[in-house]
Amino acid sequence: MAELAGERVLSIQSHVVFGYVGGKAAVFPLQCLGYDVDVINTVNFSNHSGYGRFGGTKSTAAELEAIFKSMEMNELLVPQRLLTGYIPGAEGLSAVAGLVRRIKAEKPNLIYLLDPVLGDSGRLYVAADVIPIYRNLLPLSTIISPNWFEVETLTQTQLNSIPSLQTALKLLHEQYQVPNVVISSIPLKPWLLSALPQSIQPPPDSDYLLCISSSSSTDPISPTSQVHTQCVPLISGYFSGVGDLFSALLLAHYIPHHTSPPDHPEETPLSYAASYALTKTHAVLERTNEFACTLPEEERQSTDDEKDHAEPLRQTRRMRGRELRLIQSQDIIRGDGIGEPRRMECWKGFWDLH
Repeated sequence: MAELAGERVLSIQSHVVFGYVGGKAAVFPLQCLGYDVDVINTVNFSNHSGYGRFGGTKSTAAELEAIFKSMEMNELLVPQRLLTGYIPGAEGLSAVAGLVRRIKAEKPNLIYLLDPVLGDSGRLYVAADVIPIYRNLLPLSTIISPNWFEVETLTQTQLNSIPSLQTALKLLHEQYQVPNVVISSIPLKPWLLSALPQSIQPPPDSDYLLCISSSSSTDPISPTSQVHTQCVPLISGYFSGVGDLFSALLLAHYIPHHTSPPDHPEETPLSYAASYALTKTHAVLERTNEFACTLPEEERQSTDDEKDHAEPLRQTRRMRGRELRLIQSQDIIRGDGIGEPRRMECWKGFWDLH
């Protein structure tokens, strides 16, 4: 990563006082990898909402605009890379979208990773009126990192078969002009499992998650995109900030001029970045889970809505014990001791599947 040392990232996402989600999960890893990071908070909360109780404020569009204006007047908006995450309301997102357009107009080569934080597991975290604004932002991005539900929401395509996945990726690449798409933490449904390349088939009767990357092709006679994929073992339990960490690592390791090595001739800049982001994120989760397993029993209680409601601190203790062990994982973030990354494998014949 030495060749990227000194590059500047502008991070626009949520902030919590305690724990590691949003900017708290993204900024430190970027700094560990040599990036200067300028931070704009879209919310200022005590802790993430998974604790059940939290306090703080959301940044208004006027507050965001005031920050943007002062930075522009002082010539402080000088990023080579931009990362946007959780932005709760349409007015705030519109203000951010305006800033992105201004920066892109001055810096056409800006590397912009858009994490369209909309929701998960069929539930929106934000107001529905942010969805069309995100769709208008998509063409400005270099990389997007939606989860499964967010892909379905943005493309209005229910993902329940290989043809529906192909349709969604085509829409993102062709209609919305997104060059690079990464979808992580995908449950391995039977229709996906049966279509995977043999080289990455997980052991039978095991729980794994899938990551898919798709990079637009510049060759007019080639398929719509180059698709790579890889599996990682599922670590059971509730963790927050994982997507924020993954997106930060993805942005950090994305090198547009990366050339594929002889032993991985089909590697793309995106699949290279996704390999490192996937490997490091999973290693941080393993370390976090190992720590959580050492905690007293009262801090390892399973989720029980009735008991949590009756005793709110029961939920608090459980959440607190599963905060990402980022500070304790600096070696992992920097790449020490992780060995070769879990490489994203080229999914040959993906576009020929039916």
